[in-house]
Amino acid sequence: MGSFIRLVGIVCAALVLLAFAFFATDEMGRGSKNQQNALNSELTSTKELPSIAPSPEQEAIRERTNGRFREAVEDANDLLVGPFAGLVESSDNTWVKHGIPALLGVLLYGFCLGMLAKMLPKQRESGADWRSTA
Repeated sequence: MGSFIRLVGIVCAALVLLAFAFFATDEMGRGSKNQQNALNSELTSTKELPSIAPSPEQEAIRERTNGRFREAVEDANDLLVGPFAGLVESSDNTWVKHGIPALLGVLLYGFCLGMLAKMLPKQRESGADWRSTA
């Protein structure tokens, strides 16, 4: 049972990290485009990003722009870090809105489930008596 819990924790933490990596690459690309636009026209335009827990309209837009694999990762991430999204709703910084829930998700799923798996009793590898020699 401990191995299964450890595996679930690793998979959940990997999904959260992968979704954050997708966000980071999008944000870096968006930042580069915004800098180029600002230099060219001296006007900055910011595009509203979907939140951690997107509305149905934002979800439909995201499904049209992302591929199948990425959308599956994003949906799993929404489910995994959804409980932490309310902690950073008041922030205006998109890195905080995505980074803090991702960090908390990795800590909870990776570290805490790993610790839980270690604390569970393990099965004995052999049923032999300690006095018997093989």
